[in-house]
Amino acid sequence: MTTAHDAPSRLATVLAGLDRIRDELEELYRDLHRHPELSHQERRTAGQVAERLRRSGFGVHEGIGGTGVVGVLENGEGPTVLVRADMDALPVREATGLPYASTATAIDADGDEVPVMHACGHDVHVTCLLGAARLLAEGRDSWRGTVVALFQPAEETGDGARGMLDGGLADVVPVPDVALGQHVLPLPAGEVRTRPGPTMSAADSVRVTVHGRGSHGSMPQAAVDPVVVAAAVVLRLQTVVARELAPGEPAVLTVGSVRAGTKSNIIPDTATLLLNTRTYSDATRTAVLDAVRRIVTAECQASGCPREPEFELYDRFPVTDNDPAVTNRVADAFAAHFGDRAGQLPRLSASEDFGDIPTGLGAPYTYWGFGGIDPDTWRAAEEAGRVERDVPVNHHAAFAPVLQPTLDTGTQALVAAALAWL
Repeated sequence: MTTAHDAPSRLATVLAGLDRIRDELEELYRDLHRHPELSHQERRTAGQVAERLRRSGFGVHEGIGGTGVVGVLENGEGPTVLVRADMDALPVREATGLPYASTATAIDADGDEVPVMHACGHDVHVTCLLGAARLLAEGRDSWRGTVVALFQPAEETGDGARGMLDGGLADVVPVPDVALGQHVLPLPAGEVRTRPGPTMSAADSVRVTVHGRGSHGSMPQAAVDPVVVAAAVVLRLQTVVARELAPGEPAVLTVGSVRAGTKSNIIPDTATLLLNTRTYSDATRTAVLDAVRRIVTAECQASGCPREPEFELYDRFPVTDNDPAVTNRVADAFAAHFGDRAGQLPRLSASEDFGDIPTGLGAPYTYWGFGGIDPDTWRAAEEAGRVERDVPVNHHAAFAPVLQPTLDTGTQALVAAALAWL
């Protein structure tokens, strides 16, 4: 039987193998970075994951929700800990200048050829979880319980987690006592940061189509101009957060695209707006989406549009709402191992679908961030007051986590968090 007082020594024992596998993990990372795959296309990555899990002694289940992979390692009586990494990349042309930069292209869901890059750091996540899984397997004399290593497709499209649940995930894994996840962020490499409660926002994309009546540009009196309607909608939507939410209630409403017409002297029949909202509670989420529908409908009525507007919700992500007790337990483990490199994560307006998995399986969870930016680069930018300008963020073509101490930190964090239960 182990106790909380045994944790530091058990962690040190399990992590002792990291020096031996570090070079292999770095080479794996370079390979994954060179060969990124779009959402729902992660076949090569999934194959590598499955092979390495089997070599570490995990029972492996493939093809869950398309390309999802799950490894299960049972090691006696004890808690079940699920640890997740996402695998997909983005349609971004890499501009890092790295010797292992991606030159890959792929055909996207619309049938277009696009460049592909691991611009969000999911290659880091896969590498760290494979490293942690191997260390836990090789150090199983130091713990008891069950480790579930889950590698998820299609995080970027917001449907990968739900796809694994719909694909029978609950049939192949034991019910977890806790679920854990992490993300590399534009923070100094070597740091880990946690936050209890709502940490990453819910996200909803909305496609709005407003219907007017077309005409020659010289005869606007014969038209109901959907471009004018769309312009009025854009301006009015900016009041939702400013005037319909309480001060201090965080939310974002962005109109990212407005499309209408083909020629300067033709008033078109329709205009299409693409909106994105970010919120941190179900009540605020409902209020903002209701306001979008109300404002668009009212503007169309005020302009005499011949048809009601159309609304399509897509790319929906849940709030990442970290369980306080789970988060505090992980934070204690990080403080013990990382010392002053463990800290508080600010609330993030980015979104994740990780929470769908533990919610679907009925498990509490926590999700933390760790840094991937060279500490000297970060400090220089911070001292110059230029962090937002000089430090590329996730999804940027120049986002390039440094190999170390990023990979070591992410691997150690997963092992430390898992051993807080095992």
